[in-house]
Amino acid sequence: MRGARWLVDSLRAKLPFDKSLGQHFLINDALIRRAVELGQVTETDHVLEVGPGPGVLTEVLLGAGCRVTAIELDPVAAEHLRGAFAPEIKDGQLVLLEGDALALPWPDDIDKMVANIPYQISSPLIEHLTRYLRNPRTSDLDLVVLLVQEEFAERLVMEYESDVGSLGMTAALDWNCELEDKISPQHFSPNPKVNSRYITMEAHHEEWECDVKLVRQMIHQAFGERRKKLRSTLKRSPRRINRVAGWHNHRWKVAYAAHIDDERMDSRPEELEHDDWITLAISFTESSSQS
Repeated sequence: MRGARWLVDSLRAKLPFDKSLGQHFLINDALIRRAVELGQVTETDHVLEVGPGPGVLTEVLLGAGCRVTAIELDPVAAEHLRGAFAPEIKDGQLVLLEGDALALPWPDDIDKMVANIPYQISSPLIEHLTRYLRNPRTSDLDLVVLLVQEEFAERLVMEYESDVGSLGMTAALDWNCELEDKISPQHFSPNPKVNSRYITMEAHHEEWECDVKLVRQMIHQAFGERRKKLRSTLKRSPRRINRVAGWHNHRWKVAYAAHIDDERMDSRPEELEHDDWITLAISFTESSSQS
């Protein structure tokens, strides 16, 4: 193996640092291997990697014997990868897609995702992963390992009371999220200004007694004005309520009216536990089922 430093230096010779792309490359080989360990990657896996950059993680994934589909936005980095991994691309072990990972279609048979992602796409990527997981045409996406900013990781797992928000609450509807290794800036080239953290996301495949899309919209609506009580924030219907099967503005008004005297409506969103959101969504559904 050529190692992280060689791959990063090789790309650096062709590509100046682009801050807009979040190009902080991990150069500690042991920490790169740690991502593959956390992903429990085996030869039978088909792994998705987003933002491979110089290919430091790509090389370790390929060394584990799995199939890899890598999506790279930067054309110079993509050309570098085509040269650095020409044999693996030729024999089909590596498929390189050039473009936006949030816009390109993903293969239907991804088992795992392991990636050092551009930090600015962390939140939309979580949403994209969740849509992929719930797509009936895709195989089970068992495990995800991401390297993200530490602050984002803490909000995703709701590590502290102040981290409770829509990100963690909605993710918990589909994933068991855990904090893993902390990584300080000196392990990157160039050094970012913040600590990073590995997170693992394991799909729990739990089914709820109400439409999960309704729960998501209620959570997003309430946390959009988190200092207000639910009585205020849930009075108007969510902007995209028509995207939830069977729901529309009138039905929402009926459901809200049925909860005028409900004590939960005097709560602020961070005061509700995860199960509270489920039961509230079930209550909204049942109280408006004839509308």
